Amino acid sequence: MNLSNLKPAQGSTKNRKRIGRGTGSGHGGTSTRGHKGAGSRSGNSRKIGFEGGQMPLQRRLPKFGFKNINRVEYKSINVDTLEALSSKKGITEFTHEVMCSNGLASKNDLVKVLGRGEVKSRLNVSAHAFSATAKSAIENAGGSVNIIK
Repeated sequence: MNLSNLKPAQGSTKNRKRIGRGTGSGHGGTSTRGHKGAGSRSGNSRKIGFEGGQMPLQRRLPKFGFKNINRVEYKSINVDTLEALSSKKGITEFTHEVMCSNGLASKNDLVKVLGRGEVKSRLNVSAHAFSATAKSAIENAGGSVNIIK
């Protein structure tokens, strides 16, 4: 080892712009902030979306849409999912607790049963809502439908 092949340890130096270190650095004087104006002062921070006084994009675009505050959000479970679980685990009584324990819903979800697929076995299903096709499919297979309040 000699003076010609010395170099700093790996990761000990940073490759960044050093500002305010004199005119010879190329970043002295105004320290890359420009002359005058709010941007050159300390403590300046612009609002998100500020466009230099121009009307910001989020204010230029029209408002649209409607959020219904009375909307009821359901976790949907199809009849074929219940049928598959019934044939796999031998469950015929589907309550909210059974659906939660098998990962179909969480305890705070409202459950709606939808009618995709067909029912071959006799199922007794309790849920918060049913589609017309799901209700008829379950009842045609000899099962029963119970609506939870």
